[in-house]
Amino acid sequence: MMKKEILIGSLVAIFATVCGFFMYVQFFSKFGFYETLDIIKEGNLIGKVLGLAAIPNLFVFFVFIKKKQDYRARGVLLTTVVIALIMLIMKFI
Repeated sequence: MMKKEILIGSLVAIFATVCGFFMYVQFFSKFGFYETLDIIKEGNLIGKVLGLAAIPNLFVFFVFIKKKQDYRARGVLLTTVVIALIMLIMKFI
């Protein structure tokens, strides 16, 4: 049961990160979707954009804490740490 709740939290965090990435590309970029993706790849900005995209995880985490769903919040936290490690690796590559 505990592993299932952590998995649900992780999947919600991944979904929130994907939504955050999509919102960044759609609403905060002056260019089209595919042009923005090309600019991100060419400028080696994947780690930075991924960090911005992970911001919705903060809200998801606090919602799970407020609802006393600690294991789901733990899954969100675990996924956010993994995203941070990916960002760190991207910075040095």
